[in-house]
Formats: sequence, structure tokens, C-alpha cells
Amino acid sequence: MVVRTIIYSVESKPINPTETPCMIVGHLNLLRISLPYDSIKHKLGNVVSAETYAEAVKRLQPSSVADYIPLALNCAALAALPTKCSRHNAPSQPHALYNILKIWEPPTSVVNGVQDKHIVVACFPQDVFSLGCAISRAFPLYSAKTGSVFATKNVPDAEGSLPATPTKDLKNEEKENRVIVEFIVIPNPDAPMEFAPEPVTSRTSMELLGQIGQSIRLAAKIVDMPCNEMHTTAFVKEAQQVAKSIGAEIKVIAGEELRERGMHALYGVGQAASNPPYLVILSHKPKGNDNVGLKKIAWVGKGIVFDTGGLCIKTPKTVMCGMKRDCGGAAAVLGAFQSAVQAGFENELYAILCLAENAISRDASRPDDVVYSYSGKSIEINNTDAEGRLVLADGVTYAQRDLKCDIIVDIATLTGAQGIATGKHHAGIVTNNANWEDHASRIGKVSGDLVFPMVYAPEMHFSEFKSAVADMKNSVACRENATASCAGLFILSHLGFDWPGVWMHIDMAAPVHSGERATGYGVALLLALFGHWSRSPLLRSLPKMADIVEQLQRNAVTNDFSPPLTQEAGIRFSRQNPAEK
Repeated sequence: MVVRTIIYSVESKPINPTETPCMIVGHLNLLRISLPYDSIKHKLGNVVSAETYAEAVKRLQPSSVADYIPLALNCAALAALPTKCSRHNAPSQPHALYNILKIWEPPTSVVNGVQDKHIVVACFPQDVFSLGCAISRAFPLYSAKTGSVFATKNVPDAEGSLPATPTKDLKNEEKENRVIVEFIVIPNPDAPMEFAPEPVTSRTSMELLGQIGQSIRLAAKIVDMPCNEMHTTAFVKEAQQVAKSIGAEIKVIAGEELRERGMHALYGVGQAASNPPYLVILSHKPKGNDNVGLKKIAWVGKGIVFDTGGLCIKTPKTVMCGMKRDCGGAAAVLGAFQSAVQAGFENELYAILCLAENAISRDASRPDDVVYSYSGKSIEINNTDAEGRLVLADGVTYAQRDLKCDIIVDIATLTGAQGIATGKHHAGIVTNNANWEDHASRIGKVSGDLVFPMVYAPEMHFSEFKSAVADMKNSVACRENATASCAGLFILSHLGFDWPGVWMHIDMAAPVHSGERATGYGVALLLALFGHWSRSPLLRSLPKMADIVEQLQRNAVTNDFSPPLTQEAGIRFSRQNPAEK
């Protein structure tokens, strides 16, 4: 059954696990040292004794993977996160927590019309954000199963469109299915001041974490929904709902208007589909401010709601299935924008959604066609399956030309080469700014959305797009020459390689999903990446935490692993200033 609500709290309430199942999870040393039976027995009722709890903790043996012990016929469970952590992983181990929660299937009961599960997380302050986000990923919103509370009904609305937001199944209308997350935040007397619990444990921070969790689940829902439900018009409706809920301005440029305004790259990708292509712009300007001296930031998301590959068609059985996920970048931008505004973003922020379906019809773009992007550059189409960079080219140009943005971040499920280069968990980034490259690498570890830099060398790689008849082709000549980086450079070329602003490209083709489910990747990363411009103490604390965690992790490195910050040698930090080490 689909979980409707996830509630985050630092207040722990007693339960009876035979009615309300409970999982207790944390790093092994925190469970052993900071979570004795007396501190947690109110979550275990009379079904788990002190002796059983102590024996379970003793038997936990995590290493590079988590360990999990069911108790009382799985009504309760005890889990220890991995003790091994390499320098490119998140010390909080959010991916391990996500994997544990996916396999946890306790018996449930409906009490007073409510079906609850409790998750108790013992952690340090710097781990609250990433672990809270990981929990939200484990409980997806979308389900078309007929027994689900949120099963979608394929009944068109007044405009003939299928619903973007799933509706209740009448069989389960009276049931409220919730997950209650309780953090036991362990203050460390030897930790730097920035690791104090207060910024992350306040009621306001917990409420914001709940909102961020919902934004992650919104992004995952959009990606999980098939194109017959989440087509471009339905995506626009989701954006309109978000704009209305947070009081943001929204502008929609649709169909023929794109062509008339010179956005031929985006228009050409979507011109063959039954639903038109769109450029959707959501705008936030801080209230009570004359906006003088403020930064202008644009998040630009690729929103290909389904990708057949166009006339360069994908292999249907092995490659085309799952291409509903090609809108993951735009979904992440929409979710992150929603939470950024809710948290009080202190600069001008724009979410630009480049929406299209790469379909096949007599109107489809052909190989050898030449289109002119919004930047004015001509593009020879030599691969209709390299469509994401085309829609983003028009999106980033709009951010530069129309919005006059200082910082432009595009995020997309752009290339299969990303998964080969950086793997299933780490997005690949390409940027023209070394400081932001370093910042993103660090912030990924405290957000749980991991990233790793890819090579930035335009003078070596952009020649791959050379065309005899146009300014460039849209796909590389050699597929053995940093193709994921080249795809990012194609986008930057429409801003200009000498553009003085900050540009970052995030390719999250592999992290967008885990198995058959979307992860909502990108929401936490964007929020943490720009956390220093938020009014939220929770988000503002993340960049500084990321810097210190990076330094601590570097100092703990061994030949094989750098232990997480709850290392076996002890759970205390050194008082030494990281800058002096």
C-alpha cells in the first residue's frame, strides 16, 4: 500500500510494535554506545526484552553492507549501517538505509483508521538531512495497482487528459497510511560548533525536512508515471499546481509559440508527438526586497516524458523500456524549486522545464535536418536520439538571454555514458568553474545525492561536433572520447565558452532510478548545493558541514577504506581545526 504521509520528528513516542511496527537503525557504535535498551524500550513494548535487544545489537555485523535483524516476528527490527566507507561515498550511508527500507515488510494493523510504521534513526547532526531524504525515497507515491490507496484511474478529465495526480481507490478510502520518522540526534562534545544539533533538530527544520521529502517523492512520482499519464501537458499541470501552492509566478511557452520565438531545437524534438512541447518557467523573487544586488540562478531540467529515440529508434525490448524516466531532470528541478521557495530562498531563482516527447510520426525530425537553436547557432541532426542536449540548449539560452542569470545549472538524464563513467550512484558533473566543481563534490556527500567530476576540456573535445554544413552536429564523431563530457559541452556552447557566469551540467541518467523505481535524485542535491542562500538553518548548515566532513574523511583515509565518522575507534571528533591539519 502506498504511504501517503511521512512525518519527521525529534520527539519519540511510545508504541506497541504488534500494532505499529518499528525499525531502529543507526551506525553500529551509536547503537552500542548511545542507544541502550532503557532509552528505546518505549518503542519495543513488551515484545522485545532487554536481553533480546542486547543480543541483537551484539550480533549485528555490518561491514561494506548493512546488517538487519528482525525481532518479534518482524514487528520490530534492528539495523546497523555499514562500517566501511570509501572517500567517494557519503559517511551517513543513505543508500544503505534506502536498501534496508525497501526490503522491510513488517505486518501492519489499522488502528483508528490509521496504519503507521515507525522508523527510529540514531545519527549525528550532519547525517539528519541525507538520511531523512533517503527515507522519503524508499516510499514512492505512484502506484497503478488496483489495491493501492493512490491507484490512478484512467478516466479523462474535462480537457480529455488523464490525471496527473493519482486518485484514491474507493476500497481503501478510509485508510491513512503513514510513516513516522523519529531522529535521535547524538550531540558530540568534541565536534566543531557547526555540528551542533540545534539547526537540524528544531521543529521548523523537521517540518522543512518533511516538505523536502514530499518534493523528492513528487519528483519520483513524475518519473515513475508512464507517458500515457505523465505526458507533457500533464507535466505542465503539475508545475502549475506547484506554482499555485507556493505563490510562484509561472510562464508557459507552448507548441507553435516555441517555433515562432526561435526555439527550434526544443520544438523540433517534440513536434511529432500528440502533446506539444513546452518551455515552462517558474520564478521566485524574495518578498520585501528591491532585488538590487541579488544573484539570479536558473535550474534547467530536461523533461523528455518518453524517448523512442526518434527515427534513430532505440531497440524496443532492451533499451526503450524505462524511457519514461527521461524527464528525471525536469522532475528534480520542479521538486527542488518547490522546497527552495518553501525554505525561503534569498536570491532570484528560476526553474526552467524543457518538456517534450521524442516520438515518431510523419512530422518527426530526420537525420540530416538542420535546426536553429534559440542561441542562433545551426545544428545538423546526425542522431535523433541525442535530443536532450537540444532541448537544454534552448533552455539555458533562455536563462542567459531572457532572464540574465548569473548561475545556470542544467540537470538531465543525458547519456548512457554517464553510468559507465561514474556509475549507478554518482551523477557526473561538468562545469566551467573549479570552485563549484569542488563544492558539488563535497555537498553530494551530505545530501545523499552523490556526484563526481567529469573532464572539462572544451579545446580537446568540442571538435567532436564538427559539421561541414552547420555550426555543429548534435552527436559526437567518436564514441570513445569522453562522450558524457562532450554532451555537456554541447549545452555550454550555446552560452558560449567565454561566458563569464557559472555553468554546471549534472548528468544523472543512472542515479535517476534504482531497479524499477525512481529515486527523486537531484532534489536534495540542488537544495544543498545552494543551501547557503536559504533562510533555513537546516539548509544553511549543509555547505559548512560538507567542508568539515570532507576534511575529517580525508584525515581518516586508509589504503582500502576511510571509516565513516562513527568509526570503530570511537565516535568523537578531534578538536583540531580542519584547516590546520
